[in-house]
Amino acid sequence: MTANAGLRVEGQEREALRSRLVALGFDEVRFAAVPAGGSTSLRDWLDAGRQADMAWLERTADKRMNPDLVLPGARSVLVLGVNYWSDASTGNPRWARYALHADYHDTMKSGLAAAGQALEEMFGATATDYRYYVDTGPVLERGWAARSGLGFRGKNAMLISKNHGNWLFLAAILTRLDIAPDEPLRKKPLPASGDEPAGLLCGKCTRCLDACPTQAFPAPGVVDARRCISYQTIEHKGIIPRELRAGIGTRIYGCDVCLEVCPWNRFARAGRQLLLSARPGIAALPLGELLQLTPARFAEIFKGTAIKRLKLTGLLRNACVVAGNVGGSDLLPALMALVAHDAAVVRAHAVWAVRRIAGNAAGEWLRGAREEETDEAVRAEYAGVT
Repeated sequence: MTANAGLRVEGQEREALRSRLVALGFDEVRFAAVPAGGSTSLRDWLDAGRQADMAWLERTADKRMNPDLVLPGARSVLVLGVNYWSDASTGNPRWARYALHADYHDTMKSGLAAAGQALEEMFGATATDYRYYVDTGPVLERGWAARSGLGFRGKNAMLISKNHGNWLFLAAILTRLDIAPDEPLRKKPLPASGDEPAGLLCGKCTRCLDACPTQAFPAPGVVDARRCISYQTIEHKGIIPRELRAGIGTRIYGCDVCLEVCPWNRFARAGRQLLLSARPGIAALPLGELLQLTPARFAEIFKGTAIKRLKLTGLLRNACVVAGNVGGSDLLPALMALVAHDAAVVRAHAVWAVRRIAGNAAGEWLRGAREEETDEAVRAEYAGVT
């Protein structure tokens, strides 16, 4: 088959495909056409350095902007959504709501494999070459979701669904099939790039922008990862800038603030969760226990979750920040044990937390450890301690 070949799928045949994919566990199934030329809007964001140290975004930028580099001859994108909304408490410390499940990359993969099999069974040889991804491949899922009418890009830069609010996991399948596209949530045609202007249905609302604890939005619909709590507590592996730590508050893994305040969430309801597996016990973990996690206990609790990729040192670092923001003197013994941790990134944040909790008495607590510290980044956290 040539790169430009593509079977046209429309009408009842298209709806039969949609129904079959919904039956696999996807709460939303939408279709978008791949425009010639691809998107270019990602480049400005990267050139401004707003990806921080997420170098893979730069490495895969060309593919993200042009699906033809991922699947030559791609004609359509199947956009699949899984609703992860739940009214279960996220606890204190607070976890991003999505993290209170088994890793969605793994649980949704089975649905994507079955979706690919459905394409082959329904359309034969013309559909045997496709690419599917759930948040890990070189595709701009939110852009395609907006183009397909699944939702619109809000001022919080997230996809907002009229039916599910802000609470959708997104996956995408690129195919050479020419599937009649669904209409986006606007009457005026989208730009050729396929990008949806931020805030289409936000109106004058700025709740997400106003609520961000670290002012991570330089403009509506634009996130600067360098100031984003989700980036700092998940993707960033080093020392969290001191000026951002207080804004993190009780958030130990990720941040849902700009999602939670969105008025569109009044329409959100719990989904079927056929492709998810809830792990609500994580939200009940007390901060004191998290500060004392051992490698074995970390592996036991977080096996099979997205949190495992943070690794123990990252979670201990975050727990120290939360302790420094809200902890009491009862946490000082656990923090002092972390002041002597093997990892400098843990020691640095433990010292900061001790200083925040102990106040004028911090020097007495930290004197011995300070004399033994050799790492310059950690020593900087002792500055001013007497």
